[in-house]
Formats: sequence, C-alpha cells, structure tokens
Amino acid sequence: MTDTGARAPHTEAGGTTGRYPDGQSIPSGWTGWVAFAATMMMLLGAFQVIEGLVALLNTRYFVVDETGLVVSVNYTTWGWVHLALGALLIVVGIGVFMGNRVAQITGIVLAGLSAIVNLAFLPAYPLWAIIVIAVDVLVIYALAVHGKEMQKL
Repeated sequence: MTDTGARAPHTEAGGTTGRYPDGQSIPSGWTGWVAFAATMMMLLGAFQVIEGLVALLNTRYFVVDETGLVVSVNYTTWGWVHLALGALLIVVGIGVFMGNRVAQITGIVLAGLSAIVNLAFLPAYPLWAIIVIAVDVLVIYALAVHGKEMQKL
C-alpha cells in the first residue's frame, strides 16, 4: 500500500533533526520569500517591458518632457533600457524559481539596477516608479537574506 500522506520529519529523543526519514531536508518557511521574489521579478519584468513599449510608441504619455528627466536622454533610449531590463528580469525570475544560485545573485544585481533606473525615471512616472523601487527593495531582501533556503520546486 502506498502512503499518500505528508511525510513527518524524523524525530529522536532530542526533537526533530530537520530531515525526513529518507534524508531530504525539510524546506524552511522562508522559502516563500524567495518564491515571492521570483514572482515579483517576473511581474516587474513584464511591466518594465510594457513601460519600455510605451516609451517607444507614445512619448506623450509621461508626466514630463524628455528634458525634465533626471538623466536627460530621449524616451526612445529609456524605452530600450526598460525593454532590455524587463526581459532580463523575466528570465532571471524563472531561474530563481528553478533554484539557480547564479540567478539569485543576478536577481539581486538586476533588482538594484531596476531601482536605480526607476529612480532616474521618477519624474516621468512618479507613482509607478516609487512602487517599483519599493518592490525592488523587497526582492533584494528576499534574495539576499533567504536565497540559500530555496530548493528546486
């Protein structure tokens, strides 16, 4: 007969050992933070791609003219920057979900870069840029503090 119930951790006289009887370690509850970070990276990546397309196709959408930006370059350049950053965030977010350690480190770097890009883009789209920066900080926290606890799903 096959046991379909949840596996209980192996216990000894001193309490739980942190491993199942077959030797696999018990996933930490903090793993959810890393899954959250991966999800947010993919979602922010998709929104960065959309923001890049808007900057390329409809420059009148933004609050200020190109000369009012922190880094005074045209919206076409900003569009390509957001498009490339968004694509990278999506790919690296998938890598974080797969438990890839290199993707987690790259995710920290990309989230920091995303925060800097959105800080420079703040005058053009203030509310959204602030939200993205806040989520980037959460992603950096989750990956830096709890990244080692992620196991392959």
